[in-house]
Amino acid sequence: MSQDSLVKRQFGHRARLSLSRAEVLKTDGQAHAARTMWNLLHAWWRMMPKEKRTLANADAAIRQAREDIDFLAVLPAQAAQAVLKTYFQAWKNCWDGRADAPNFKGRFRTVMSVDVPQGRDLNITRVHRRWGMANIPKVGRVRFRWTKDLPVGKHANGENRITGARLVKDVLGWHIAFRVRTLEAKPDPHQGPDVGIDVGVTVPIALSDGETYEHGEWLTGKEKARLLHLEQRAAQRKQHRKPGERTSRRLHHTYDQIAGLRAKAKRRALDWQHQTTTAIARTYGTVVVEALTITNMVKSARGTIEEPGKNVAQKSGLNRSISGEAWGRTVTMLTYKTAQLGGTLHKVPAPNTSRRCSACGFITPGSRESQAVFVCKNPDCGWSGSADWNAARNVLHLYRMGHALIPAAGRAVVRRAKRVKPAAAR
Repeated sequence: MSQDSLVKRQFGHRARLSLSRAEVLKTDGQAHAARTMWNLLHAWWRMMPKEKRTLANADAAIRQAREDIDFLAVLPAQAAQAVLKTYFQAWKNCWDGRADAPNFKGRFRTVMSVDVPQGRDLNITRVHRRWGMANIPKVGRVRFRWTKDLPVGKHANGENRITGARLVKDVLGWHIAFRVRTLEAKPDPHQGPDVGIDVGVTVPIALSDGETYEHGEWLTGKEKARLLHLEQRAAQRKQHRKPGERTSRRLHHTYDQIAGLRAKAKRRALDWQHQTTTAIARTYGTVVVEALTITNMVKSARGTIEEPGKNVAQKSGLNRSISGEAWGRTVTMLTYKTAQLGGTLHKVPAPNTSRRCSACGFITPGSRESQAVFVCKNPDCGWSGSADWNAARNVLHLYRMGHALIPAAGRAVVRRAKRVKPAAAR
C-alpha cells in the first residue's frame, strides 16, 4: 500500500480502571496535588510582572514548590510538567478568543484528573479477553477493562502507538483515557446519497428522505421517582445547614447518588447518539445540517426588574429540552464519523428552514399550523406534510443551491466576541 493512501489518525479510548482501596487513595492524592499545582501556578502568574511570566521561570517555580510542599511530591514530575503545559495553553486559548481566562480550580467543582504524558511509561499488556494491565507512575500496575484493541506489543511501532493517557474520575470511579496515534488506509469517497437533517425536541432527528430517529426517556419511571426523591432530600438537608458550615457526609452521599442517576441518563443518551450517527454516516455520503447558534437559543427569558420576561417557565423548560438533546454533540459525532468513512458534512444557514415550503419555495404566513404539521398556504401549492420533514428537505435544498457555509481554514472554532482582556492576561 502506497504512503499516499494512508492517513494519520489520533483518537482517544476510555476504559474503566479496577483499583484497590489503597490505589484509589494514591490516585486521589495525585489528582488533588495536580489541582493544587494549577492553583499555585495561577497565583504565581498573577503575582509575577509581565516580563517574568516565562515557561522557564514557571518551571523553576513548580520545581521549588515540589521541594517545599511535601504532599506535592506524590504527583509524578512528568504529570506536573503536563499541568504547566496545560496552564500555558489555557492562556493562549484565551488570547486567541477561544476560551475565557483560566481561574482557580475549586475542590468540589473540578473534575479530578492526572496526566501520564509518556506512552512508554504505561507498559500496557493484555491479561486475557476482558482485562489489560497498565503501569501508573507512583501507583503501580493496575487493571483496566479491555474493550478495544490497542496498538501494544508487536502491534505497536512508530506510526501505531499509544502516545499517553489521562486518568479521569467520575461518579463511577476512575477511568483511563488513552491517546492513540495510528496509521490507517485513506477511505474512498463515500458513494451514498445526500441527506439533509433537521434536529428538534419532539423529533430529535428528521431526515430529508422521510426517515426519523427518536428515543424515549433516558430514565425509567422508577429511576425518575428515585431522582426526585433524592433531590427533595438534598434540598431538605441543605435547609438545616447554617451559613459557612461544612457539608455533612449524608448530604455528600445524597449528592453522589443524584450524580450517579444523572450519569446513567447521560450514558444512555451518548449510546443512542453514537448508534444513530454511525448509522447515518454509513448510509449517506453527504450530510447537511443547520448552522445553529445553540448558546443563543438557550438564553434565559427572565429579563430584568424593569422589563420582566414573558413565559419564563415555558422558555426554561424549552431550554432544558434543547440542552438535553445535545445537538452540538450530534454534529460533532457526525463530523468525524463521516470523515472516517469518506463522506462529508456541510452546514447551511438556519433562518426560515422551518417556515419555507419545500415544494414551492415560498414563505407564506400561517403555513406552520402546529409543531408537527406543515400546510403551505400558497394558493398555487397547498403541499402538506410533516413539519420536520419539510425543514430537512429545505436544509438539503440550500446545500444543492450552493448556500453551504465555507468553514474557516485550519481548526474550526467559534471565536468569542472581542472584549477587554483581564488585567492578568498579558
